[in-house]
Amino acid sequence: MSDDDDRLCIAFEGQRRIAAGPLAQVRPAVQAAMARAGAPVLVFDAETSGPVEVAPAGAPEVPPRGRGRPRLGVTSREVTLLPRHWEWLARQPGGASAALRRLVEAARRAGGEADRTREAREAAYRFMSAMAGDLPGFEEAARALFRGEAARLRELLAPWPGDIRDHVLALAGPALPG
Repeated sequence: MSDDDDRLCIAFEGQRRIAAGPLAQVRPAVQAAMARAGAPVLVFDAETSGPVEVAPAGAPEVPPRGRGRPRLGVTSREVTLLPRHWEWLARQPGGASAALRRLVEAARRAGGEADRTREAREAAYRFMSAMAGDLPGFEEAARALFRGEAARLRELLAPWPGDIRDHVLALAGPALPG
């Protein structure tokens, strides 16, 4: 069992939700649906709505191996800064990495509510685009989502399949007033 098995996911077969919960619990339902070869099966990260890959039953799941220190949850990324920024970082206690971590944590604390609202809207839109892009009222629903018009969004989603509508509203909740 990998660390990814605890990741919360939601799976759809066509427009119907077939499973939700930790990936380890969702995987068997997804593999069974894939074996039926009926409607397309899509799995999403429950928080971000990013796609989650699930291998068909019997196929080995090989997680991609990246750079960094995986046991610590550290991954290597590239940061592009001007020379004066690198000079400033080099003078900070603990070096550049420690200074960047402190700056990121301070920014996360300062922008908490605005970040949560933006992330909720983006997750809802990502899911809507994948699952409802062809449904009636999609474009107007997206506008209502980004304007924060909760009543209008609910009105536009009313005719959509229940499982899709409910998940969009759950994702968008933190971005909608009252």
